[in-house]
Amino acid sequence: MKRVAISVGIGVFGAIGVFLLCLRATALAESSQKKSSYSPVVIEEDFETIVKRKQAEKPKIREEHMRLLEERYDLSNRPVPGVTMSRGKPVQGGVRVKLPPGVNSWEELAAMSPEEIRKRGLYPKGFLPLPHPNHREGGMVFPQHHINEILKQEGRDLTRFDLDFDLPEHFLPEYPPAIYLTTRPDLGDVSQGKVVTLQNYFELFNGILNPKQLEGLRLLLTPFPQQQFNATDDRRSLKPSMGVTCFDCHVNGHTNGATHLVGDIRPQEFRHRLDTPSLRGVNIQRLFGSQRALKTVEDFTEFEQRAAYFDGDPVIATKKGVNVLERGSQVHFMAEFMAILDFPPAPKLNVFGLLDPEKATPLELRGQEVFFGKGRCATCHLPPYYTDNLMHNFRTERFFEPHMVNGHMMTGDGPIKTFPLRGLKDSPPYLHDGRLLTIEDTVEFHNLVLGTKLTKEEKEALTAFLRCL
Repeated sequence: MKRVAISVGIGVFGAIGVFLLCLRATALAESSQKKSSYSPVVIEEDFETIVKRKQAEKPKIREEHMRLLEERYDLSNRPVPGVTMSRGKPVQGGVRVKLPPGVNSWEELAAMSPEEIRKRGLYPKGFLPLPHPNHREGGMVFPQHHINEILKQEGRDLTRFDLDFDLPEHFLPEYPPAIYLTTRPDLGDVSQGKVVTLQNYFELFNGILNPKQLEGLRLLLTPFPQQQFNATDDRRSLKPSMGVTCFDCHVNGHTNGATHLVGDIRPQEFRHRLDTPSLRGVNIQRLFGSQRALKTVEDFTEFEQRAAYFDGDPVIATKKGVNVLERGSQVHFMAEFMAILDFPPAPKLNVFGLLDPEKATPLELRGQEVFFGKGRCATCHLPPYYTDNLMHNFRTERFFEPHMVNGHMMTGDGPIKTFPLRGLKDSPPYLHDGRLLTIEDTVEFHNLVLGTKLTKEEKEALTAFLRCL
């Protein structure tokens, strides 16, 4: 009897032990799925396994995202005859966002109220927030032509093993972009047609910049660890990486269209895609970051290095090698160089930022009238630089029901800073997340969300004016 009792006891305790282990496993599984503001610090999966898994997932992720782009846009290469960026790249034209089924024209859509558009599900998909190429993963992604150039010049590889850039090259800014300096307007474009890197910055700018500006430029060209590009096993480059530079996105002080996710929103599905804005004209701006409302370019520079490089997570930043810049010298030097980056020349504008009637066409002059009148553009975009240095909320959530698309929650954007419109044609795509591929798309978007009800002819004129800025 004792042996039976002991056996029964062992069996009961064993069953209880198994049950408790199951409970613990379930609790761990649930806790691993729990939403958190923090990224995992310890990577439990070995790096080779991560690479194989991500590479296997890559074709499906790309196919899903490209299907979204093709559903939303006309991605064909259709430049505007005779219209180019500063160094000659053709500017893409036409409305590329596709009308919703059953709507015959943009004028027909704009005649509807936000309530009707929302109720009938007619908000154009191309006007919705644009997801990251892999929104569930996020991180910096660079156009292939920039990856190739940096690999050629520096031997530094910005390729991600899990992900490629998504937008066709003809919708991106020209590469390399021109560089104009407020301090030396007599020199015109000082880039000499080159992508500025650590390999050539000194020969290009020695004798043009002062010592502080030259040191600031060096720091802007120096790679530092970042979330996806670092020396730990928690990276998305095959080999340990030195990191990225400020000018890997803001190439030549402008932009190459590289994308990322904002670091200051959680959970992941609510984070917004970022289209890299140009640094041209930061000297006349008083807000920095598309939605962060940072008050100085020094704040922006320090914030990017300490937080945005690491998805806004200081714990991960410490793990991966955060570059803590010294505010009194390094940040100041970087800001001093950025502050002399000028807008490209606008030969049709006078000193007030308005069209010279002797240089502009009748269509462009009519567009200026629309801009300052019926279009209400000047409510936010004031000359001469076409910004009010404030933030505004379009409240786009009036037009559609929230829903998930490719891991990104489609909802309102919240307040967005007023970007300067000077040099607009050099800086596609448009809006803070790059969802608008052309100036024509941008005109249609604002016409709808602002309810200005412009005619087809007025929109054509407005587009012509915007290309003069």
